[in-house]
Amino acid sequence: MTETSETGGTGGTSGTTGESRTNDEVWIVGATGRVGRGVTARLAARGLTVVPVGRSRERMVAVGAEAGLPGDAKVVVADSAERIADEIVRERPRVVVNTMGAFVATAPVIARACMPGGHYVDQANDVVAVEGLLALHDEAVRAGSTLVTGAGFGVLATEAVVAKLCEGRPAPHRVRVDAVASVAVEAGVLGAALAAGIVDVLTTGGRRYENGLLVRSRLGADPQQLTFPDGESAKSAGVASGELVAAQAVSGAPFVTATSALVPTAPLIRALLPLLGRLLSVPAVRRRAVDRLGRVRVKAAPGPREHSWGHAVVEWADGTRREGWLRAGDGMDFTADVTAAVTELLARGVGRPGAWTPAPALGADLATTAGGTFVLD
Repeated sequence: MTETSETGGTGGTSGTTGESRTNDEVWIVGATGRVGRGVTARLAARGLTVVPVGRSRERMVAVGAEAGLPGDAKVVVADSAERIADEIVRERPRVVVNTMGAFVATAPVIARACMPGGHYVDQANDVVAVEGLLALHDEAVRAGSTLVTGAGFGVLATEAVVAKLCEGRPAPHRVRVDAVASVAVEAGVLGAALAAGIVDVLTTGGRRYENGLLVRSRLGADPQQLTFPDGESAKSAGVASGELVAAQAVSGAPFVTATSALVPTAPLIRALLPLLGRLLSVPAVRRRAVDRLGRVRVKAAPGPREHSWGHAVVEWADGTRREGWLRAGDGMDFTADVTAAVTELLARGVGRPGAWTPAPALGADLATTAGGTFVLD
């Protein structure tokens, strides 16, 4: 079902191959969530024709009003990725931003609906979802569409540092990236999308690149004690993440590891993670865990640190070693800034056809456009 108090008319075309008529709309799927609300407000303030998309018309109208959209602004009501895809095919928005989560399942369905000619953006940050979207590269090139995955603190905050450190140099031998987000917690329930993401991290386990191949490793491997340029510190440990895939792609290094501050580093908990992952791999157990975790109520709380940090260490076969950081504010706010920046560029015709993570699509300096600051050796 679509509510169509129309704003904006039919615009130009997008893409060079498989060109398809698109209008000037930017659809925000999951507009009522934290990132969705932030992106809606940012893009509306920049003068784009923003259309909230989700299950509840009332909640989307409220989001639109909060973002400054007119009272008769268009919204699209649909309750699944498949129904959203049907509406995209029918109405042909210029860019679709997917913030609804469960990207392994939703990203291919929605991204394919954008083609030919339309563009797609999401914030996926797990190996399976990022690799799945990147696998659509040739299809997107033929369709003249730009698909960008990992448009958030996760992925960009580390891949941008790797790209900067590798500028003008041959492919390095070894890369390590560390993602340490500081996020203020909003009061409310955890939610099914975030709960599913947490469970999926546990069931996927660890990954790393060895001799250019993605191989299994222990979740929580490679524990790090990181001291940031501002003097604060945090611990992180190994995880299968979009940062890992992006760091290998942007560097070409045969050996790559990734850690995150979201992974427990206490020895006892790290020892139990593989057992917990196997238990949650049982479908019935996974469903119950996601349901219960998604219903957990959390209290509002400030972020644990003043800054979020993306970190990379890059080593070459000749012994050269470089290290760098990206400093950002709240990790969720930075994610909304990254998504808004990517979306605006695509809506205005910047970008090249294909499926990418943010830095290869639009350059490492996208991180500073979104408010980050590089601190490089």
